Amino acid sequence: MTWALRRLVLAPAVVASAVLLWFTLPLWLLGAALVSPVVPGRLRVVRLAWVAVLYLTIEALLLVVLLGMWLASGFGRRIRTPYWEGIHYDLVQGVMWIFFREARRVLRLTITTDGPAPDAHPGVPIVVCCRHAGPGDSFTLVHALMHWYGREPRVVLKDTLAWDPAIDVLLNRIPARFITPGRPGEDVDEQIAALATGLDENDAFVIFPEGGNFTPQRRTRAIERLRRLGLQAMADRAERMTHVLAPKPGGLLAALDAAPEADVVLVAHTGLDHLTGVADIWRALPMDKRLTMRWWQVPRAEIPTDRDARIDWLYGWWETIDAWVAENRPEDLPPGRSR
Repeated sequence: MTWALRRLVLAPAVVASAVLLWFTLPLWLLGAALVSPVVPGRLRVVRLAWVAVLYLTIEALLLVVLLGMWLASGFGRRIRTPYWEGIHYDLVQGVMWIFFREARRVLRLTITTDGPAPDAHPGVPIVVCCRHAGPGDSFTLVHALMHWYGREPRVVLKDTLAWDPAIDVLLNRIPARFITPGRPGEDVDEQIAALATGLDENDAFVIFPEGGNFTPQRRTRAIERLRRLGLQAMADRAERMTHVLAPKPGGLLAALDAAPEADVVLVAHTGLDHLTGVADIWRALPMDKRLTMRWWQVPRAEIPTDRDARIDWLYGWWETIDAWVAENRPEDLPPGRSR
């Protein structure tokens, strides 16, 4: 029933909404222009409105293209073959390049990278562990891996993201997993291990060990959960970290066991924090800023093999990420046009 609602109701509604939006676009832009002078920020409403229009348009066009690909693949019979999988990856890369190029231009953002990037060791599969601080980091990370470093990501996502019709269709055609933590009879670690099995030299398995976006409330609940489980030392370490959630090691450990040849890349970022809802996005969406993504690459030989040692190793890296976030905040760009 849920599948039918997403595919047969939400997807057509997105396409219809995009068509209606373009027919009424002059009214929307006029309204945004009238409101902008009374809202803080340079043309903030107009710029956000244009990014929203762009996203909805891309979403609608993507759904139409995906339908065409389903028909061309024999009504879906060959849609998961390597040939069609490669076409889907190319489609994702192209769409994300268009969206990021325009969004960065309109919002006037500069995204820089620091540290060894995933192309520093070509020919080696990687497991990418990223700090989770809102939907913006997922899109930015996948875009960076595909466009900048030529990797094909395999992503673990919460099932709530499947309510986005284009994400739902796309990620059910390429290696990815929508997981539901806590669902009876569902072994999340087993699903993660299955997805991480068989990584090749240009694959990147992407996981967010925190399991959810950072909020102060979730941080407190994560610490309390560790104490209830009797993990006092881990809880004390988590309490000293103020910008990240306590990592949940199960998924990462399962991925490391399933991909014994993969190096690990850890990623932190600034500027995309706390974008967990419409109100948060409105208040905190970065504009006119320079954002930084920090990469650390750990060769497989430096990763412990013992389970407890691996958990201690993961917490040590999360403490490093927490300290880096505390020292690096988004930098305002000087007035004028960004490069």
